Amino acid sequence: MIQELVLKNRSYRRFYQNVHVETKTLKELVNLARLSPSGANRQSLKYILSNTQESNVKIFNTLGWAGYIKSWDGPPEGEKPGAYIVMLKDLSVGASLPQDEGIAAQSILLGAVEKGLGGCIIVNVNRKELAAKFDLQDNYEIVLVIALGRPKEEVVIENMDQSGDVKYWRDENGVHHVPKRALDEIII
Repeated sequence: MIQELVLKNRSYRRFYQNVHVETKTLKELVNLARLSPSGANRQSLKYILSNTQESNVKIFNTLGWAGYIKSWDGPPEGEKPGAYIVMLKDLSVGASLPQDEGIAAQSILLGAVEKGLGGCIIVNVNRKELAAKFDLQDNYEIVLVIALGRPKEEVVIENMDQSGDVKYWRDENGVHHVPKRALDEIII
């Protein structure tokens, strides 16, 4: 059921680092993005797949992990993602429309959940540094990075309180809490 996949599709930031994500799996996930709708059918998104320690380190060091948790620099050794998918715009085939990026990322993440994996869309990326590390040509622009792996943390959806505070937090047990607005509040 799609609702179950959506509920399991949280922003996971801690993983079982020793669980390898196969290249075949990454290709299957990107294929879901490829088959998804594309504005004006431009299909201008391209992807870098990473699942080796060498390339994962290149990517990890360019990422910002949790904006609302200021004291946290990201997952420690042993809890880092097993893989990444770097989403690029190929400017040589025309600019992608903004919705393409979200549709593609959601397709990838829902596919990951179906395979027992989890992920996190990261847009806090040092794009210049990451582009240099992968020697990207000028026609490629980094959009975002999706961290992937077997989740090692629990993420709980909470009802948003009266204050309207949208900030997620971690409790003393490391459980990640995410406030959500009520359905009646978002339907006009």
